[in-house]
Amino acid sequence: MEQLLSGLRAAGEPTRLRLLALCAYGELSVSELTQILSQSQPRVSRHLKLLVEAGLLDRFREGAQVYYRIAERTEAAQLARTLVDLLPNDDTDLNRDLLRLDQVKQKRADVALNYFRDNADRWNEIRALHVPEALLESEFMEVIGNQPIADFLDIGTGTGRLLELLAERTERGMGIDLSQEMLTVARANLEKASLRNVYVRQADMYNMPVADNSIDLAALHLVLHYSDDPASVIEEAARVLRPGGRLIIVDFATHNEERLRTEHKHHRLGFDDQEIEKWFAQNKLHGTLSRDLKGDPLTVKIWQATNSAPVAH
Repeated sequence: MEQLLSGLRAAGEPTRLRLLALCAYGELSVSELTQILSQSQPRVSRHLKLLVEAGLLDRFREGAQVYYRIAERTEAAQLARTLVDLLPNDDTDLNRDLLRLDQVKQKRADVALNYFRDNADRWNEIRALHVPEALLESEFMEVIGNQPIADFLDIGTGTGRLLELLAERTERGMGIDLSQEMLTVARANLEKASLRNVYVRQADMYNMPVADNSIDLAALHLVLHYSDDPASVIEEAARVLRPGGRLIIVDFATHNEERLRTEHKHHRLGFDDQEIEKWFAQNKLHGTLSRDLKGDPLTVKIWQATNSAPVAH
């Protein structure tokens, strides 16, 4: 009862209700919310603080920015969604806010487009060395299969492509990446696709802000070769898997393309089955699958392992 009353008190003010509605459409920074509402930053920050304390909004920091989104796992999360669903579609203030929200999202999309365009040649050069992306995605989805996914984690999400691919078959999806530029691209892509159940966070793959035993499926898609300590990355991924949860690694087989190390910052020139299987075994992961997609000159491999810890009853 007290939790419900606290949430209702927090939301029971026009500006806070508008903030709650906006944050239901995606992650927004304080400066963006200030721009949309045309109110001072201290005032907006005070309202946001009350909504966070009531459990209606989630708050997280990314570099110098602080972002907010509607709560997902707090006791008040259902109340937050219910209140937003009850808001009338013809409200003048809300419609004006949503129009300004579209303008904010367009600015984000422009930034993402510029970054993607500036780096397209570098990415296309690597893509040309292995099998077509469509084939790789098709094989990846086949490996995943049709079983339901409650919580999906995309480690090193990049443009957020895997989050898009899996959005329809997962309840919640989170992508992490250390690059703010890539996160800008990913957010723009997810917003363009109007996906609300997947989101991104800035985080280090060696120390992820994810609880133990909380993920059904984790993926490292063409990411592990950037690591100078891949064993630690797999250890960290294994930590977050639920019993029976799966880890899928998509990466290059061992190769001799030294220029990828010098020109594209790859720390490792691919991996062989033995070392991947060794790292799986060290973390009580049972390797169940390995398949090859032969390209010229790079072969892409897909490894899968399952957390073999017993399921608690």
